[in-house]
Amino acid sequence: MNLTQALPARAAWFDLLDDEQQARVLQDTAVAHVEAGTIVEHKGAVACAWIGVLEGLVKVSVGNADGKLASLTGVPAGGWIGEGSLLKREARKYDIIALRRSTIARLRGDTFYWLLDASIPFNRYLLHQLNERVAQFIGKAEYDRLLAPDARVARCLAELFNPLLYPGNSMRLEITQEEIGFLARISRQRTNQALRALEAAQLLKVEYGAVQVLDLDGLKHYTGAEDAQCPSAQCPPR
Repeated sequence: MNLTQALPARAAWFDLLDDEQQARVLQDTAVAHVEAGTIVEHKGAVACAWIGVLEGLVKVSVGNADGKLASLTGVPAGGWIGEGSLLKREARKYDIIALRRSTIARLRGDTFYWLLDASIPFNRYLLHQLNERVAQFIGKAEYDRLLAPDARVARCLAELFNPLLYPGNSMRLEITQEEIGFLARISRQRTNQALRALEAAQLLKVEYGAVQVLDLDGLKHYTGAEDAQCPSAQCPPR
């Protein structure tokens, strides 16, 4: 898939632009293929591009000098991230790391700023994305502290199917148990147990190297064992 085909499919904002704006975006977007484990963007580096995931899966993570790491979120194909650092013209406060072989787009910063000046629809898109991202991080801060591993895996997966942040994706996501464990910050063995519990609750189906979501709303609201016998379609209102 070339960039002309990829952007309309993997950038919901692209179709909001007029012909001149689309042409400049195509001209000023660089594409790179990276292997799993590649640091796409380094913490501390000055942001000079808006980052899009055309194919694959990346994680946003932070770490300290002692080697402790924490995953903040995952970004599947169709996701764009890093606009906050660009808007504030500051160094990134996180690493963006490929969890699998991925195709990454980088829209030049000066073109990003030009779109802000030239396109009201683009501005509206960014406002909605920033608002949704804030809500996502608030929710993650809550469930990381309050929920058990099964429920954390449920919420972690639900994030990856957010239709506002990652539009156009199907309910099937190619993702391994190891990758889910990285994002949920639990071991692969514990991830496997959590996925089996969610499968028993009829919220998803585990496939080889993939997850098929059956009940996205159920994943968003799953809290633990009490949900196991009560799929969301059969439960009383919360």
